[in-house]
Amino acid sequence: MEISFSNKYNENYDILLILLIDGKTNFEPIVKDNEVNNAINNFTNLKEFKKNENLSEEFLLTPKKGRLRKIHICKTKKFESIVDIENFSGRKFSQFERKKDVYISVLSEDYSINGISNSQFIAAFASGFNLKNYSFRKYRSKVREIKNSVKKITFTTSFPAESEKNFKLFKKISKGVFLTRNLVSEPANELYPEKFVDDCKVLAKAGIELEIFDENKLKKLGMRALLGVAQGSVRPARVLVMKWMGSKNKNEKPLAFVGKGVTFDTGGISIKPSGGMEDMKWDMGGAAVVSGLLYSLALRKAKANIIGIVGLVENMPDGNAQRPGDIVKSMSGQTIEVLNTDAEGRLVLADILWYVNKTYKPELIVDLATLTGAIIVALGDRYAGLFSNSDSLANNLLKASRNMKELLWRLPLDSEFDKLLNCNIADMKNITGTRGAGSITAAQFLKRFVGKTKWAHLDIAGVTWSNKGTALSRSGGTGFGVRLLDNFVKENYE
Repeated sequence: MEISFSNKYNENYDILLILLIDGKTNFEPIVKDNEVNNAINNFTNLKEFKKNENLSEEFLLTPKKGRLRKIHICKTKKFESIVDIENFSGRKFSQFERKKDVYISVLSEDYSINGISNSQFIAAFASGFNLKNYSFRKYRSKVREIKNSVKKITFTTSFPAESEKNFKLFKKISKGVFLTRNLVSEPANELYPEKFVDDCKVLAKAGIELEIFDENKLKKLGMRALLGVAQGSVRPARVLVMKWMGSKNKNEKPLAFVGKGVTFDTGGISIKPSGGMEDMKWDMGGAAVVSGLLYSLALRKAKANIIGIVGLVENMPDGNAQRPGDIVKSMSGQTIEVLNTDAEGRLVLADILWYVNKTYKPELIVDLATLTGAIIVALGDRYAGLFSNSDSLANNLLKASRNMKELLWRLPLDSEFDKLLNCNIADMKNITGTRGAGSITAAQFLKRFVGKTKWAHLDIAGVTWSNKGTALSRSGGTGFGVRLLDNFVKENYE
């Protein structure tokens, strides 16, 4: 889909979208079509226009050169933020995909409210279209062609160059979102640990230094908790480290982002039920977010030092697979009794959390993982769970969450929950054996591997994928977390 900005009105459209704030603008100097001007005037003279903050209507226009044309007129409220504009735009976009190769022309009243300039408004509206337009259809053949699509959108504005400049920044962040969505959408026969690493080599072109650990390196490092998860699969484990040193002070402590990357999770010997197991292709959602975040930060040249690390494994049942009751020694030296091989993500994270903390001594660590089904029971598909040992870090993440409308909800941690992990024959067990507080005890497990470093855990199991879609995504991968954490870095560390 092509998005462009022009100071000349584009008459070549299937749908003309008119965005009104108060309806006081005279479009006649720009639009020489009396039928269009009459439609706008009739709409703004309606009693409903004056009564309602949000109102939209669509009318047929006289066909031109044999082409069916429509005008879609919206009265929009005074948006509180850029993200509100994007969300409104994303929802609108879905209404316009009614046939193939639709051309849209957009005209707007001047919008300079709440510190948002008109060029920022136009760019944000374009960003909403851009984010919503994403679809993962690479495996669709000509047998089932795509029937509905928007081909081109042109915004008429007095500030085309400034609008395009602002939109380019949005696009840099959206590229990270799209990388995340691509990764979580790939089927497991196409995306496995080695292939995940290959797909992330695009980050190197943006200036990110990549370091790849193969099985031999992982064994030398002592990442036996991670390797234990992978030992039932023919696909070898990998760890990918991504480094972006954007601060002027290269010695400044980095921020560390850590992702769980189980490219497919059968549950191992503690095998899952067959119903819904296909969704476990996106059990590497945390790793996908970390990769997309690093890509966005590098593309926009973030002025911060960032380390990203993802642990990549496939959890399969096999004659060589880890068994319930096995004991593994993690990189930290702490031993773990594996009571359930389907509680594998925390084993992967344990080693890479320890590694990144000891190697880089970061200012803080944020890990992301599709870790527990319990978080979906608690928060559904609207909120991700937030756990932290630092109130200041948690509060900054919650603020970024509110800014970007990617919602977090903080849950508790305490020593009584931690005691449930104690084990008679090892230092800890990977599940408590009780039914309650599953997401909390999983977070307590991770907390044992971060020492005193400021740390937050985001359980994104409920928000990584959406069957019904969101304001800015179709059904499928949402990319939740990339924009949130980009804002977190920008507002607090640049």
